[in-house]
Amino acid sequence: MAAALVGNRYLEILRTWRRTLFERMFCSELFVSRLSFYTTDKELKELFEPFGTVTDARLVRDPTTLKPKGFGFVTFESVTEAHKAFQAMNGRIVGGRLIFVEVAKTTRPE
Repeated sequence: MAAALVGNRYLEILRTWRRTLFERMFCSELFVSRLSFYTTDKELKELFEPFGTVTDARLVRDPTTLKPKGFGFVTFESVTEAHKAFQAMNGRIVGGRLIFVEVAKTTRPE
């Protein structure tokens, strides 16, 4: 009986640790590259909405011409939703182009 309690407690700690480690390695913001230069912010958001609540979808634009540079960022409400989108969208063909999805690299303030 005592061994079963210790085993259950160990499994609970392991599950919590794995979830915390996953959240540290994976954030809810994704970097999307190789998009068509004609993609709009609205289209980018609609492309990722089937996987969860998109809180922000923005394309990076050239400062002089204001035309999209072909990459952008999509932010989800949760890490789980972002992970689903990452798995489903990385390497897909969208608008005749092969797109890549990566976890956005965040910089930590010093």
